[in-house]
Amino acid sequence: MASRLNPLTTLTAAAAVLVITTAASSWAVSLTFAASAVLLAAVTGTARRVLLAAGVILAPFWLSLLVMHGLFFPEGRTVLASWGPARITTEGLGFAVDMGLRTAAFVVVLLLFSFSVRVPELVSSLAALRLPPQFGYVLASTLMLAPIIAARLEKVRQAQESRGLVVEKGLGSRLGAARLQMVPLVLGLVHDAGIRAQALDARGFRRPGPRTSYTQVHDSPAQRGFRILAALLAAAAVAVRIAASLSGGGQA
Repeated sequence: MASRLNPLTTLTAAAAVLVITTAASSWAVSLTFAASAVLLAAVTGTARRVLLAAGVILAPFWLSLLVMHGLFFPEGRTVLASWGPARITTEGLGFAVDMGLRTAAFVVVLLLFSFSVRVPELVSSLAALRLPPQFGYVLASTLMLAPIIAARLEKVRQAQESRGLVVEKGLGSRLGAARLQMVPLVLGLVHDAGIRAQALDARGFRRPGPRTSYTQVHDSPAQRGFRILAALLAAAAVAVRIAASLSGGGQA
């Protein structure tokens, strides 16, 4: 099924799922998307690889969430059990479950896309949009490393929290925390992109002149309509989230 879909369709669907999951910030939405991605992986025959890779990535991540937030959540008020400085709180467990399921949805969706997309078809589809071929190859390689990027972002977040970063519910606090976490992440990604760019330059990808693609990628009006709808749904989810945050901040 995935081979008959245009790579731009699956890419748009994956990006929309990530945006909607982040905007919704709900464990039920994250669980729904993660379960749906597992079902699609079973249909496409990639379930075993997706689940094995997701388990390797998520197992230490969930364990760190349980230790850091399940036992040492600073905003926890409802104490279920305590051992010295360690306290199991309802708020800490809820935060750990929410973050764990959200990250699980990210990882499973990106792994499903990575294991189902064909890089030559993705590059050819992006070239049809008049994008340079370097962009297609860098994007494809980045998407293949997306779960690793998610794990790196979690390490950055843990390092910031160990230095005293506290993320509150307000929009301003979340944006400030995101800035502190994004800067080291982006710097690392830029370094990795520079290494990939050097490899592409060595293969002549910056040479001018017309280029011929020998890969024919299927597309249809229905898929183009789906991509527009998915983008609109993602934008609507972000708009609703921002409006809700501003409304809550104004009432406070």
